[in-house]
Amino acid sequence: MSSPAPSPLSPAAWPRGSRRPSWLSDPKVLRTEVLAGLVVALALIPEAISFSVIAGVDPAIGLFASFTMAVTIAVVGGRPAMISAATGAVALVIGPLNREHGFGYLVAAVILAGVFQIALGALGVAKLMRFVPRSVMVGFVNSLAILIFVAQVPEMHDVPWPVYPLLAAGLALLVFLPKVSKVIPAPLVSIVVLTVITVAAGIAVPTVGDKGDLPSSLPVPGLPDVPFTLETLRIVAPYAFAMALVGLMESLMTAKLVDDITDTHSDKTRESIGQGIANIVTGLFGGMGGCAMIGQTMINVRVSGARTRLSTFLAGALLMVLCVVFGPVVSDIPMAALVAVMVMVCFATFDWHSIAPKTLKRMPAGEITVMVVTVACVVTTSNLAIGVVVGSITAMAIFAKRVAHLADVTSVTDPDGTQVVYSVTGELFFAASNDLVCRFNYAADPDKIVIDLSAAHIWDTSSVAALDAIETKYAQRGKSVEIISLNEPSARIHKNLSGELTGGH
Repeated sequence: MSSPAPSPLSPAAWPRGSRRPSWLSDPKVLRTEVLAGLVVALALIPEAISFSVIAGVDPAIGLFASFTMAVTIAVVGGRPAMISAATGAVALVIGPLNREHGFGYLVAAVILAGVFQIALGALGVAKLMRFVPRSVMVGFVNSLAILIFVAQVPEMHDVPWPVYPLLAAGLALLVFLPKVSKVIPAPLVSIVVLTVITVAAGIAVPTVGDKGDLPSSLPVPGLPDVPFTLETLRIVAPYAFAMALVGLMESLMTAKLVDDITDTHSDKTRESIGQGIANIVTGLFGGMGGCAMIGQTMINVRVSGARTRLSTFLAGALLMVLCVVFGPVVSDIPMAALVAVMVMVCFATFDWHSIAPKTLKRMPAGEITVMVVTVACVVTTSNLAIGVVVGSITAMAIFAKRVAHLADVTSVTDPDGTQVVYSVTGELFFAASNDLVCRFNYAADPDKIVIDLSAAHIWDTSSVAALDAIETKYAQRGKSVEIISLNEPSARIHKNLSGELTGGH
């Protein structure tokens, strides 16, 4: 297991070859990180409250979770600048537990989910990310953009008419302000300007305060109010394991996306373990748990330009400051301002190149299918994990079918008719093994058969069993088979398993 990360304020956390972290030695970086953290903190408030409603808990619970998740993951996580907080996916998983058994069981599930995530991280679950194809990743990104936009639709439907000009003004500021100056993040300017306008003019529009009451004090640690029995474990374990898987899936996919945006590498194993630690801390403080948030991460990384752990730390810390100290002011922020920010995040997140006609004409049909399946599953279920799993399985099935067709068999009979040589080319695995058995002329071939595998590779037991079946069919007709020219790995698996899979020839 990776050792706990040092505090972002300690010298151990500073870049190699530097006595100070970049945000401490460069005022521009510090300003970017601080302002990015402030923008994310503002955007987190309505999201956390909404996710609390989904989970069926008090709004303060979601805000506490966002605070503890962000602050903790800033220290122990493996992907700098990624935002972790209370999320809708986690709320959907553990919401039924809260409704059926009560809040104490929800908290117990969050803590147990953290334990599961630490165990999965230590076992190397992050390494499975290399099996996620690019087409699934593109589908993941596009479906996220769609889900983020869909989540904003209720805030634009059946609302007072002033919401629409405010939304348009916010979008205009977000689009055009960066062309003039990037000193202050456009989202922050947009939020401040629209808030001042609505308060000064007394415009009645939905605000952050309409989502629920903000907490007036910091959370305090404690153990969940549940009996510590095997029955409790039986109840919470399934929810905890599901939460652990969904949280890791979203977090690792988001980390990979940030890696691509920033052209940097992050420690996925450390991130997996860090997510577990953050959820344990969150549970002990009575939060609803969470994972990486794609929307807020895009605000932080792509829109605001943050690159260090400081922005993540400040997003959580400033969230509590805003709620506890500036609650009345924050409550007056019009939802239109935050919706405008999230709409721009959707636009920036969506991979428009992936659906361009020129791209679609050149892309293999299988790749397009995988991307569409991933998007369809995520949008239909609102569950990113299901979409990624189904998309990856679809990609594997298409790949297996494609590779299976590459296996080929050709034969040459000696002029004297005493021997036939079959040349097998391609990858031999379960998808190609059934077809392989049918490619030999058992009745008409001469008494000696040579199977040349110099241009083939044996991958699994199905292929060995197929070769055994071929030898058996020839032996039943009194003919001998010689298999030649196997490469070293193929020869090893064939030697170990031939004749052992069906009890002999």
